[in-house]
Amino acid sequence: MKSINGTKSHTIYAAAAAAAALSLAAAAFPSPASAQQPAAPPAAAAPPAAAAPPAAAAPPAAAAPPAADEAASAAARPAQAARDRGGDASVTAAPGKGFTVKTADGGFSSTIRARVQIRETITHTAEDDTNEINVKTVRLVASGHVVSPDLKYNVQLAFGGNDFERDSPSPLFDAFVEHTGIRDLHVRVGQFFVPFDRARTTRESSLQLVDRQLAVRELTLDRDVGLMLSSPDLFGLGGKLSYNLFVGGGEGRNRFGGQEHGPLAVARLSVRPFGAFDDDQEGDLSREARPRLAVGVAGGYNHRTNRQNSTHGTTLALGTADYLHGAADLVFKYAGFSLSAEAVARHADQDAIEGEVDGAPAREWTRSGYGYFVQAGFLVTERLEIAARWDQIFAERGTDPRLVELVDTQGKQAGGGLNYYLNGHALKLQGDYFYISGKEGSDARHVARLQLDASF
Repeated sequence: MKSINGTKSHTIYAAAAAAAALSLAAAAFPSPASAQQPAAPPAAAAPPAAAAPPAAAAPPAAAAPPAADEAASAAARPAQAARDRGGDASVTAAPGKGFTVKTADGGFSSTIRARVQIRETITHTAEDDTNEINVKTVRLVASGHVVSPDLKYNVQLAFGGNDFERDSPSPLFDAFVEHTGIRDLHVRVGQFFVPFDRARTTRESSLQLVDRQLAVRELTLDRDVGLMLSSPDLFGLGGKLSYNLFVGGGEGRNRFGGQEHGPLAVARLSVRPFGAFDDDQEGDLSREARPRLAVGVAGGYNHRTNRQNSTHGTTLALGTADYLHGAADLVFKYAGFSLSAEAVARHADQDAIEGEVDGAPAREWTRSGYGYFVQAGFLVTERLEIAARWDQIFAERGTDPRLVELVDTQGKQAGGGLNYYLNGHALKLQGDYFYISGKEGSDARHVARLQLDASF
């Protein structure tokens, strides 16, 4: 081997190294065309008589794998990106927040939650005592986003006996899609709470006392199907200003059958002078370090509705009525103390609708009235809260006699309660007592309630 001059030896080694590198490249990219053409020139450059020993080709070949690995890695990247886009998903869970499935790219998420409310009610009157224990409500909620975090959806189904309307067996409470990509113009379409009074749009699972206020249950607009434009932070002022504009059918929850009804139009404006905070739940469980205040006003007009309470209540058969609605409310929170108050009114353009049923004269009443409430609470410890409320409604002269009777017998309600929070509003034990009366001389009643409210 020593008789071979140095120039020829280097040429042999270079040729062998080039051949090895080309072989590895051909293995990484198996293309017939590329395997045939590049290999010819290096083979021609090798001397015909001198053959390099097998061991001599090994050192150059050892230097080639890093380039081959890089090529293989580059080829694998598109497949990995496809897997990432395709839906490698994560599943998380938390008490009271349900199960959440989310894709790796963040384009889709879905949260499933369930809630149950078990209630015991004891009522004492001058005539008798009654006891009622039941599952007041059962809810199943699916919410999340699709395509992007700005395109959200929410579906809520209710299965408790107290959840159904008399003439509608549908379990559907909420079903909407909302786009929140534009700060000053969120767009929501579907069925949901009409953005009218604050006390009604407060989440039911986040109440300080066992049930909502009498004035709210009677005079609110409840749910409807329609379109809402809104912004929780109008003009980017840190949540100090928000608005809601709503146009809907005015017939309430998921009504079927074509009828000659006009639209429901609602406008609401809220001001939070100290900045944004969670005014969508009662109480101050977070013990706000600074005072927080929200003041809201709203107005609505429901044209030609056939529901006795505008968007809910008995369905009228003899005709329709026009309703005007107004509301003003406030929420204040600071250092565990909370205060909420609201005034709400509803006025029909006619007190009764005259007609005939089976050839006989008939009359159906509308319901016009107004009311207010004041409610306060204080978080004594991290888990224990005390709360109290005064609630009163009034009936307009000439309106539905049954509303007048309700005002005369139960129009004033004063009471208080205790809440023990095991996991905030998601798991709590509530107890309250109310003294319910009406006009002077009417028989009063005493109502005590105990309730477990649990979200999973």
